Amino acid sequence: MSIPKKGTRKIIVDGEPFIWLIRRQATYTQSCYAGGNIHVGVEHAEKQGSVLVILTDRPHPQCLVDINEGKPVTPSDVAQWIRQAVRLGWQPQRSGITFNVQIAGGRAEKIY
Repeated sequence: MSIPKKGTRKIIVDGEPFIWLIRRQATYTQSCYAGGNIHVGVEHAEKQGSVLVILTDRPHPQCLVDINEGKPVTPSDVAQWIRQAVRLGWQPQRSGITFNVQIAGGRAEKIY
């Protein structure tokens, strides 16, 4: 399964092109419950393969419960998380199941 192309941003990480996307509209869970964090979808821009889903530790701006100011997700954050996911075993050019990581304290951890 691939991420939709509309609304994606391009990024080059270690010479490889990727596209990434953050949903503009929060899901029900992200908007109505504390801990509704931003999720980022990433895939290789040229060869369709496994999709990376990054569950960040940053609150979604449309979260109605969380009163903390959220820190935005920047391209440098996404590049850092892509590098960490590759070290954890994500193979972006190889087809397979979605590779899920969760960010905790700036570090990516693989989740199943």
